[in-house]
Amino acid sequence: MTSNEALSASVWRDHQDLGAIGNYARRKHRSIGRMIAGAVVLLLLALFGLSVANAKFDWSVVRTYLVNGQILGGIERTLLLTVLAMLVGLVLGTLGGVCRLSRNPVVSGVAWLYVWFFRGTPVLVQLLLWFNLSLIFPHLSIPGLFSVSMNSVITPMVAAMLGLGVNEGAYLSEIVRGGISAVDEGQREAALAIGSSHFHMTRRIILPQTLRIILPTLGNETIGMLKFTSLASVVSFQELLATSEQIYYVNARVMELLIVVTVWYLVMTSVLTIAQYYLERHVGRSLQRGRPRSIVERLIVQLLESRRERRARADAEAGA
Repeated sequence: MTSNEALSASVWRDHQDLGAIGNYARRKHRSIGRMIAGAVVLLLLALFGLSVANAKFDWSVVRTYLVNGQILGGIERTLLLTVLAMLVGLVLGTLGGVCRLSRNPVVSGVAWLYVWFFRGTPVLVQLLLWFNLSLIFPHLSIPGLFSVSMNSVITPMVAAMLGLGVNEGAYLSEIVRGGISAVDEGQREAALAIGSSHFHMTRRIILPQTLRIILPTLGNETIGMLKFTSLASVVSFQELLATSEQIYYVNARVMELLIVVTVWYLVMTSVLTIAQYYLERHVGRSLQRGRPRSIVERLIVQLLESRRERRARADAEAGA
């Protein structure tokens, strides 16, 4: 080996050593930063826990009312309203999405006006409009057939269902329209080429694929609807929040009852989230290679991967 080659090799080794030292310093700096951030978070959590422990709060009241019959009845009505409002919204949203893509200018124009009005006004205002409809239409009638009082038709339940469902339909119509537009145009052409009618093509080919596309968004809308049902208390519908209000107006345990409501909403949204995951997994199974992992399996894999990463970093630091 010549002197120039030896010098070059020595410089290269020095360069490698400096690079290794720099990498170790950067890893150590990041590790210290993570430790400090973790310590700050733990300190804040400890302060929060200490504040909760010293608060004027009776946890026994929370435990009692978590399984109270009135609260459970409010949960049943909340779930019923969620299902009915989503059904109304899904029907109107599907019709609205299909009509928005219609070549008939009258049909598409009416669908656009529906979306414009109900997306452009607050849902709370719409609930009050439905609930007070009898002020301008005292009777619901068809001349010569029947006539009934509007108050007997628009009950708090019906007002809440229509207010939330019709509003949701306006949003879902845009979601459905986007899902239909995302379906490959070649499938429409193939369906028409074999003699399918537009109605048959839409019902048997386009809408099933649209459902798979919009399913994640539809799941999020359902979870949002579950929470929006709390607005129904303004029209005297006794859902979960209104039921808890009636209780704490009597016993003055406001925060305890609100914690009960919070816990039950978290439980219901968590169940819906898990159901959404498995429904998406079932609907999209034809696109998956092999069996998709469940939530528990994904958590285990993440834990194992993070453990391997920590072990690899520890080995690298030890080697350095």
